[in-house]
Amino acid sequence: MRLMTLILWLTSASVMAAPVAPPFTQTEPEYWINSEPLTLADLSDGPTIIEFWTFGCINCRRSIPWVNALIADYADRGLTVVGIHSPEFGYERALDEVARRCEVLGVEHPVMVDNDHAYWNAMGNRYWPAFYLLDADGVIRGRFIGETHAGDRQDLAVREALDALIATP
Repeated sequence: MRLMTLILWLTSASVMAAPVAPPFTQTEPEYWINSEPLTLADLSDGPTIIEFWTFGCINCRRSIPWVNALIADYADRGLTVVGIHSPEFGYERALDEVARRCEVLGVEHPVMVDNDHAYWNAMGNRYWPAFYLLDADGVIRGRFIGETHAGDRQDLAVREALDALIATP
């Protein structure tokens, strides 16, 4: 039932407009890994998933293979994933350590380091990991919370939402 509600919200025109994602809060290159600083306008070629994570979170680390598979499966359909590394603990704030952990963990998509939680707060996020689905205009079309694996219920929900969004003219 929840999935049906999400899909209806994604595909129907409603009186209340869906929220637009705020601009990225870090513009300095040293706070970006695997990419130059991005803007939402840079992501207008297709859907985007904003992924909140931190390398100290076991649920986040366990979700990385799923994120990588999703990127591979939807790359030809315009999907971009932008990780937002929002640390929970002090040891997760060192920029060189975040970059090292991205390499070790196989995170190759763009990652913005959000040490001050400015983007976390701007999005009203409260969870690790959390995944926000944006359309090409930066409108938030879905939110998915928690560890995710290929073939589990959340994976299927994300893929269904992505497919519906991509199919919408």
